Amino acid sequence: MSTYQVAKFCRSCLMNSDVRDLAIEAPEAALDLFDLTAEERELLLAGEVGELSLLGCNDFLLSYLPRWNLFGLDVPLYSERMRAVASRTVPNRHLTDELGTQAD
Repeated sequence: MSTYQVAKFCRSCLMNSDVRDLAIEAPEAALDLFDLTAEERELLLAGEVGELSLLGCNDFLLSYLPRWNLFGLDVPLYSERMRAVASRTVPNRHLTDELGTQAD
């Protein structure tokens, strides 16, 4: 999974009113503008921000989605879904060893 496209979508919703309006009116069409994996697309459409976070998507950028109730999300539901996964193990995707390989 490449989380870059999810981040790009979230940021585009914030910065581009055309993308945001399309995401409100026709969410699937808005997602078609981005090179998302099937899993990313499915999780976004379901509003599963917690699962996206576990897969490495940026929590801060995901928090843009409830501003416009995208994918059925509002702030309480966003918070609930993020808290629901908070106790699960999140892989450390940002640390590498001295050779540049990803740490376990």
